[in-house]
Parts: sequence; C-alpha cells; structure tokens
Amino acid sequence: MNDAITDETLVQTAHRVLPAGNFGNFASDIALARGEGGHVWDTEGREYIDFLLGSGPMFIGHAHPEVTAAVLEQVPLGTTFFTNNPHGIRLAARIVDAVPCAEQVRFLASGTEADMYAMRVARAFRGRDKIVKFEGGYHGMSDYSLMSLAPKRPGNFPLAIPDSPGITARVRDDVLVAPYNDADHVVKLIEAQHDEIGGVIVEPFQRLIPPVPGFLEALREVTARFGIPLIFDEVVTGFRFAYGGAQSYYGVTPDLCTLGKIVGGGFPLSALVGRADIMAHFDKAKVGEEGFLMQLGTLSGNPVASVAGLATLDVLSQPGVYEKVFALGRSLMEGLTKVLNEKGLPGQVVGEPPLFDIVFAEGRMRDYRDTLRADAKLAAHFNRHLREAGILKGDSKYYVSLAHTPEDIARTVEAFAGAAKAL
Repeated sequence: MNDAITDETLVQTAHRVLPAGNFGNFASDIALARGEGGHVWDTEGREYIDFLLGSGPMFIGHAHPEVTAAVLEQVPLGTTFFTNNPHGIRLAARIVDAVPCAEQVRFLASGTEADMYAMRVARAFRGRDKIVKFEGGYHGMSDYSLMSLAPKRPGNFPLAIPDSPGITARVRDDVLVAPYNDADHVVKLIEAQHDEIGGVIVEPFQRLIPPVPGFLEALREVTARFGIPLIFDEVVTGFRFAYGGAQSYYGVTPDLCTLGKIVGGGFPLSALVGRADIMAHFDKAKVGEEGFLMQLGTLSGNPVASVAGLATLDVLSQPGVYEKVFALGRSLMEGLTKVLNEKGLPGQVVGEPPLFDIVFAEGRMRDYRDTLRADAKLAAHFNRHLREAGILKGDSKYYVSLAHTPEDIARTVEAFAGAAKAL
C-alpha cells in the first residue's frame, strides 16, 4: 500500500482524491477486492452473491479459468500494439459469424465510443444530421446520448431535453425523441421527418423494458422504407439474451449494432458492427476523401481484451449455456414475484431472465414515463437490506450469470423475503 494512505481508511482516501469519493459508477462505501464465479469479496473480506457483475460484463463469472488462462498466455507476449493483431481479427470473424447484422466490425474501448461512432457513421451514410432516439434510452455518455435519458420533467415529443450541463443547444436541435414501445408515434415521426433523419438508435430491450409485440418490427419496416440506418444498442444485450444477441432473440435485424461488456470478457473492448456498405465509410479507398470517417483508438482491438473475448465466446457457444442462465433467472424472477404477492407489496418483476429488476409500482411498464411511478424509497430499502444480507446488485438491475447456482437463487429470495419482513 502507498505510504500516503496508511493513516486513513480507503473510503477516506477515495473521498480525498476522487470526486464524490467514487469512479462515477457506484456508491463510495464499498470497494471490491476479489471475484470468483458468481461471488465477490470487498476489502473488508465480506462475501456477496454478485448480481452486479461489473455492470454486466462478467456473464460467465469472475476469474473464469478459460478466460484467465488465455489472458495469462497473452500478457507476456505483449499487451497492446496499435496495429492489427491475430486475436482481434479472429474475434471480429467470430462476431460476424454470430451476430445477424454483422458483415464488418470496428473495435473500440467502451460502449460510449461504439454508440457515438454508430450515430456518426449513420449520419455519414445518410448525409443527414438528425438522430431519433427513445426517451429513457441509454447510449453512453456522449452529448447526443445524454438527450432525454432521464428527464425529471419530461417534455413534449419530439423535443429533446439535455440531461447534463455542458451540452450545447445545437445538439438538442439534432435529436428527435420518441416514446419507447409506441410504434404508431415513431412511425408517424419518421414518415414526417425522414428527409432530415440520419439514423435511429434504440435499445431493443430498453433498460428493463422488453419490446411489445410488433414494436421492433414496425421500427424495422419504416426505417427500411426510407433507407434510414436502424441501430440496435446491444452493449448490454449482445451475447446475453442469445449468442446472436437481442436481434436474434427478438427476430429483428438492424443495419448496425453496438456491442460491449460481454464481448470483451471483462476487459475494455467494444465493437460497432453492421452492413458492409455503411461500414465502408471507415475505408477511404471505398468512399473517398469526402465520405471517409476517421476512427482511431489506442486500445481498439487490444490483444489482451481480444483473447478474453474469444475465450468468453468459446464458453457461450457450448450447448445448454443459455438454457441454464434463463432457468436460473426465471427461478429468481418467480421467487421474487412470490414474495411480492405474499406480502401484498405494490411491485412487479420487469425484464427478461438474464436481466431484470423489481419495479415498485402497479400497472403497465411499457416506457420510461411508466417507470417514473415507481417507489424509489422502497427500492432503496430492499437494495440496502439485500446488501446487508450479502447480496450485491445495482440500483436497478439483477444481472444473472452462468456462474450463479440454485443455492445463490434460494439465498437471494430468502434475503428479499427478510427485507420485506423488515418493513
């Protein structure tokens, strides 16, 4: 340990050297030191069943032996080169084989970068400036993405509302916002303004909310009709809902999609993939100087991240993997629902078996505005009691992994019932 922090606690040091005492991701009162399988341990040695999973990447579990072996084999050979490397090329080929929309791949280091470049290449391809996104949809931290992510006072559609200071008014003029799961609304919006629209970006599964039947299909039809690139943000859902991602799971193929989290095996790696004619804008020889979109990244296709991604996909391509994850997730969803019903609590489980949470509100949950009815204080009560009982999750998600066990599920349901009793 550095001598500078020997006379203060780790939490005190964090608050001295980090804004808000954290990395911007999670509360400052916990620091994790180790993970194995579906469990993690904090710096005080406390063990937790982990439904945070590093915000999703650790889908096959922490320190998976196949991933660890691949990384340890590569590290002595070099950790980054900036040039092509064989592992990155093989990972790109594996993605093309797996993901329905993928004809070509560009690697980046974060989901934010992937989503930013997806919108940029769509605008380059179309020669139009405006992007359609959906209220409550999360697409990273770029200016475009932070329009109407979580407005406290939602405005009138399609007016975009900036969710962060520092975003210029000009960005607001280039973003059109629609309600998720309202096919009629977004179809009419695109029909009316198609000449100005460069692309449409959507989480096929928005945060926790599944698409209603026909919504993604309607979005696919109207964008195809006007030649507008449809972008699926699959940073979260890629390789989680199915080996081919949410587009495979829901049966709707976009023109572009973004991948992250799982595809890097826990290392900083993301990807933008899609149709070759759109991806051609990254190739000056094909589109010329005027159409060329420069994209550089020091760590893009990093060999260590690539071998971790390849090892992860090796595991996920084995028979029965997704059936196991879905069975575990479904068991947890059913157990939590049973407690809610038995205790008469105003809540419902929303999501799909690999990714869901309890929304403490009654009635439909079809879009962002429906979620505003949720009781945040009640959710915080349960999250706090779960953590005290050794269950770690984010504020609004249970991520289920291949490494979780039926015993983990039973303990989690028992802890949730204890939190309900404490009310």
